[in-house]
Amino acid sequence: MTSPPDHAAGRRDARICALIGTGHFLSHFYMLCLPPLFLVWRQEFGVSYATLGLAVALMSATTALLQTPVGFWVDRWGARPFLVGGTLLMALSISAMAFAPAFWMILPLAVLSGIGNSVIHPADYAILAGSVSKGFMGRAFALHTFTGNLGFALAPPTIALLLSVMDWRMALLTVGLLGVPVVFAILLQSGVLRDQAKAKTQEAGPGGRELLLSRPMLLFFAFFLLSAMAGSGVQSWLVTVLGKMWGTPVLAASAALTGYMMGATGGTLIGGWIADKSKRNLMGLVTLLTLVAMALLLLPGLVPLSEAVLPVVAVCAGLALGTSRTPRDVMLKDACPPGQIGKVFGFVSAGLPLGGAITPVPLGLLIDFGHPGLVLPVIAGFLGLSLLCMGSAQGSARAAGAKADPLPAE
Repeated sequence: MTSPPDHAAGRRDARICALIGTGHFLSHFYMLCLPPLFLVWRQEFGVSYATLGLAVALMSATTALLQTPVGFWVDRWGARPFLVGGTLLMALSISAMAFAPAFWMILPLAVLSGIGNSVIHPADYAILAGSVSKGFMGRAFALHTFTGNLGFALAPPTIALLLSVMDWRMALLTVGLLGVPVVFAILLQSGVLRDQAKAKTQEAGPGGRELLLSRPMLLFFAFFLLSAMAGSGVQSWLVTVLGKMWGTPVLAASAALTGYMMGATGGTLIGGWIADKSKRNLMGLVTLLTLVAMALLLLPGLVPLSEAVLPVVAVCAGLALGTSRTPRDVMLKDACPPGQIGKVFGFVSAGLPLGGAITPVPLGLLIDFGHPGLVLPVIAGFLGLSLLCMGSAQGSARAAGAKADPLPAE
């Protein structure tokens, strides 16, 4: 039976994950709540599609650029004020778009929303590392990733549903104001949210800039970047590649992509449980799962699969990659010196949106030049390179830790 202290710790961990996860859900939800409005905005404001895309581009770019400096501030002054302020800024910026009389006024509000969004990853990981029980850390990271993916998935259908019963201004105002009660909940429950443990002395580790430019952290960044490049390639071009190579109907190819996404999302939860139960050889687990995913992604590019088999293969590929994500995050956390988690996760996770932005155009050019068969091998190559970076990062981190004689974990 679970002892009362363990039961109390479990309840506390659940509250922490609910608070952090809800904010993370909104962060991702707000990132994808604008594209469903593009057709309405084009008709109302009379702007081009490229101009419409600028709203999302500005929000994403601002988030990616500011994550690292915000991580420094989180480590210095604590994560909770930034989490509250960032979530409130996101919510109010999205709400304010409902009152924009012209499209150009939406663009600075998108930048403001991106500023608020830049707080989420460094603050969330710093709080999770300082608040959650060690035995639940993997599952906490998994739930964090899962809620973000859920925000991405639910944003388009939610906006579409709201547009069927109200105009776009009321729809944006409604979803924007959803963030206000979340902010109040974080404030009311802030006593359960603790900041990360700090180093005992100022000389306990390298300075922030030296840490981020160290070999292990640059390799971790490359690993996240390459992983995101592979994921973006699958999401952008799997349907097109299957159609070009084998004449797969759009419905069947789309079902395969949906299966891949579902597997990747569900796999994060499995990976969190595994990371908590087997901490000794996470690198081996990530390697095995990534190799399985590479093989399964190569398969539909090598042989035509039936419409019944194709979604199964895609689900398994997504499941393998999704399961590897949480052990990856735990390994990065374990490589962080005390009190440095905000800046490290802010820097490294910036590789995710960057990787997503890099891949679609070059892979699209391969298809334009008549080589759709190369797309899935290139994606598998990205995953293989990411494994090399991950292995080198872990080895470098261990070597650096041995030289530095780090503080014992608290």
